[in-house]
Amino acid sequence: MSIFKNKKLNFITLLSAACLSFSAWAISLDDAKSQGLVGEDSSGYLGLVVQNAEAKTVVDEINAKRKAQYLKLAKKNNLSLAQVEALAAAKTIEKTRAGHFVEVNGEWVKK
Repeated sequence: MSIFKNKKLNFITLLSAACLSFSAWAISLDDAKSQGLVGEDSSGYLGLVVQNAEAKTVVDEINAKRKAQYLKLAKKNNLSLAQVEALAAAKTIEKTRAGHFVEVNGEWVKK
């Protein structure tokens, strides 16, 4: 019985450590922007400036959340998704900090 209990405790400890280490490896949106890996594109979403697996994960997660929010706003305000995306793009590009990337005419440029 104590062997099973010890193995279970070891497994839980190992699992907890693995979860902590994965979160430590994950890059934040701010880090990705500061490192020049991602930027605000002209469609209201994040885009990859540099191909990077961690940054792509961040971009995919944030863009899925943005799209869900844009769809809600479009429905609530009787607008098309494209209209909301265009408004969001203008706003996010305007709010982008100096030194971070934005998409202008299909090219990534530092603001």
